[in-house]
Amino acid sequence: MFDVINVTPFIFACLLLNILPGPDSLYIIARSATQGARAGVVALLGIMSGVSVHIVAAALGLSALLATSAWAFTVIKVAGCAYLLYLGFSMLMAKGPQQGCPEAEQKVELPRIASLQRIFAGGFLTNVLNPKVALFFLAFVPQFIPAEVADKTAMFLALGGIFTLTGTSWCLFLVIGTVWLRKRLSGVGRLSFWLNKAAGGLFVYFAVKLGLASA
Repeated sequence: MFDVINVTPFIFACLLLNILPGPDSLYIIARSATQGARAGVVALLGIMSGVSVHIVAAALGLSALLATSAWAFTVIKVAGCAYLLYLGFSMLMAKGPQQGCPEAEQKVELPRIASLQRIFAGGFLTNVLNPKVALFFLAFVPQFIPAEVADKTAMFLALGGIFTLTGTSWCLFLVIGTVWLRKRLSGVGRLSFWLNKAAGGLFVYFAVKLGLASA
């Protein structure tokens, strides 16, 4: 299948797009810093599951509905904004470890410690409820599918799989790097607390940005 195209430019483009900072990277870093490697990996899995939904939808042509139907786009956008706002304000309103309490600092019992199921759902929903992700795949991947390819759906899914693999690799690097820093920085409890606050603020920003987006 891949003998009809040069996969290297596509992989390079995927890596560049994955490295660009965004809500996915922010979510993984925040969860890794506040709850450790397991939480970071679960956040990664949730995000990539959401990405996979968009890839399959775009390959089957469902994402074209979002590009042509203002009503469908608006419904998904409003749901995405609401969830991002909920996620952001939950982080902003969370309480940190009490000052003068070394045990809280050592245990890093950060505010609103989320279950693994909730962390997965957070990563999944922030992707699935973002119509811009669907439109991105609909616009990006077809550029690398030559006209002479017979089964374009299979090619789309294959390229989407490559995008997912490159994204997973980069996100694992973020998890490992964040956990490494988490173990070596002093005052990690308070640092993670403020990182949680910063992440909450940025999620609110992304919600507003999504709300102002047009199809």
